[in-house]
Amino acid sequence: MSQFSPEDFFSKLWHEYIKITPQAKKIQTIFLNQGETIVNDHIAIRTFDLSPVSLKQLSPLIVQLGYVRLEHYHFDEKHLYAESYIDREGNGPRIFISEFLTQSLNTENQKLVKSFCQQISPHKIQTPAIFTQGRLWPMPEWEAYQSLIKESDYAAWLSVMGLRANHFTISVNHLKKYDTLPRVNQLLLDNGFQLNESGGLIKGTQKQYLEQSSTVADQIKVTFSGGDSHKISSCYYEFAKRYRDQNNQLFEGFVVQSADKIFESTKTSEN
Repeated sequence: MSQFSPEDFFSKLWHEYIKITPQAKKIQTIFLNQGETIVNDHIAIRTFDLSPVSLKQLSPLIVQLGYVRLEHYHFDEKHLYAESYIDREGNGPRIFISEFLTQSLNTENQKLVKSFCQQISPHKIQTPAIFTQGRLWPMPEWEAYQSLIKESDYAAWLSVMGLRANHFTISVNHLKKYDTLPRVNQLLLDNGFQLNESGGLIKGTQKQYLEQSSTVADQIKVTFSGGDSHKISSCYYEFAKRYRDQNNQLFEGFVVQSADKIFESTKTSEN
């Protein structure tokens, strides 16, 4: 098994991310031109709760990178279970992994998702490199994607995009001129970027020790199995401001109510 360093991991994730998220490089350039230093607060990855890509099976690969599990979360409305991880040394970005609870789907869509996962060789799930591979099954048909999106935008997105970072996050704590989310958001709006307004432009409060905002995901043209081409959501950029808790420790976790709204950054209309 080849060694896969955290530096290699995040570099490869970023490379794959910007291929389908052109807004990310543009946003970074804007901040860099303002003299800011960009630090990544966290990345997020999506998966299904089925073998061989269930969170239980993927978790050891995050541990390989020198990370430990911090907390777990339940998103009842979106039928998700998630876990967050932090770097043992405290230097790396946080990692947030969520899995879709397949049993929440109707029978036909459950069969569809199971067919995706059954086509994945368990031998591929051995190193963190798997998170940079994207879709591990053939491209679904447009009709299958439409069937999924009627029940879950998350499941439909995952059926096409696969295992990858669905967003990177700029740490507002490390910005100087734009050290609050209202300032960050205004800069983005002034430069023509669309922000996720679900739950308000800013999700969370200082009392919850975490404020977040995000762009709306880029739209990319995808050719589905069978030849149909349609624009769907790819990935987005997030911005996070963390505060110290009652023990004067910087809050490391996530807030379910806020994350629930952040998920909607990839919402795609049925077009």
